[in-house]
Amino acid sequence: MSVPFRHFTAPDLFGSPIEVEFRWLQNGISIRHADTVDVKFEIVMEGRREERVLALPHPHLLRVSAESGHPITDPWCSRMAALHLKHMIESGDDFEKTLVTLTGDQMNEYAKQLKPELAEAY
Repeated sequence: MSVPFRHFTAPDLFGSPIEVEFRWLQNGISIRHADTVDVKFEIVMEGRREERVLALPHPHLLRVSAESGHPITDPWCSRMAALHLKHMIESGDDFEKTLVTLTGDQMNEYAKQLKPELAEAY
């Protein structure tokens, strides 16, 4: 199962497609003084462009990386953020928020979903 993060489409609660484009990934301390890795996406729905930033707390990243055996890489972080954004779009959970911080449990679940795919890459 490939998990795209650079460009994908997800249906919202009503089945309308929402286009998602990856914009950037950077250390949150440089932009928000937060101990996170921030992943920014642009979404297009009904002709409107909006942004969503998903914050991956560094302490959780370290724990999830150690437990999963996967190194912390940009693609791994981007894919976890994309999985959560897809969940937000499809479920409506936190969808109105511009900045969403993932929990350790959420990151752990996404790492488990990614493990079979990423194991083949290493």
